[in-house]
Amino acid sequence: MAAGAAAPRDHGPGGEKRILCVGLVCLDIISVVEAYPAEDSDTRCVSQRWQRGGNASNSCTVLSLLGAPCAFMGSLAPGHAAENLPDVTARDFERVDLSQYKWIHWEARNAAEQAEMMRRVERYNGARPPAERVRTSVEVEKPREELLPLMGLGHVVFISKDLAQHFGYRSAPEALRGLHSRVQPGATLICAWAEEGADALGPGGELVHSDAFPPETLVDTLGAGDTFNAAVIFALSAGRSLQDALTFGCRIAGRKCGIQGYDGIV
Repeated sequence: MAAGAAAPRDHGPGGEKRILCVGLVCLDIISVVEAYPAEDSDTRCVSQRWQRGGNASNSCTVLSLLGAPCAFMGSLAPGHAAENLPDVTARDFERVDLSQYKWIHWEARNAAEQAEMMRRVERYNGARPPAERVRTSVEVEKPREELLPLMGLGHVVFISKDLAQHFGYRSAPEALRGLHSRVQPGATLICAWAEEGADALGPGGELVHSDAFPPETLVDTLGAGDTFNAAVIFALSAGRSLQDALTFGCRIAGRKCGIQGYDGIV
C-alpha cells in the first residue's frame, strides 16, 4: 500500500492476521557481465534486467511466496521510475489499523519517524491482552548513527554483517554479544554472516546458530538478506522456535541464491 493509504481491513485467508512490511520499494537495474570488472574499466554487458527491489518490498514478496498474508507500506511511483519519493511518516502510519496485523517489520530508514511508529505499536500493545499484541521487528543494515536507536525498540532486531564489521566485530556471535546491550530486555538479536550462516541471541541470552545452505550453483545473491529476514519472520510468527526459524531462514536464503529473482523459491 502506498504511503498515506489506509491499511486493508480484511484479514488473510481463514481470518489470519497479516504481516506488514514498512520501508522501501525501488527499481533495481541489474547488469550481467562475464566477470567482476576491474576498477575504472569498461565492460560489455551480457544482459540487463529491471526488477522491483527494496529491502521491505523484497521481504514482503518472499512472505507472500511462503504463504503468509502480508502487506507492504511505502511510497509508490505511478511510472516505471521516479525520483525523491518520500519515506513513510508517523502521520501516515497513524492510519494503519493495528488490529489487522500480527507482526510489523521495519526496514530502518527515517529513524525519528519510525521510532514514533514503533512507540505507537507499543502503546497499542500495552492496552491489549498478550494474544492480541503485535510483534515488531526492525532491520538495521546501514552503519548510520541515527539508525542505531531503533535497535532498542523492536522485539526482533536484524543487524547486518556490514554493521557488525563497522563496529569492529569479526563474527556474528561476537557482534551479538557486543551489541546486545542496545536492544530492549527480552528482545531477540539476529545477525547473518553470508557463507558462515547466521546466529541469534534469544530473549534469555541463549546463543543459537545455523549453518548456511549454499546452492549447487550460485546464480543471484541480490535480495538474499531480505529473503533470510522474511523467512525468519515467517517462522517466528508461526510459533516456531528460534533455532528452527534461524535454520529455515538460512535454508530459504540459500535456495534464493540458486535462482534468478524469487520465482521458485518455494
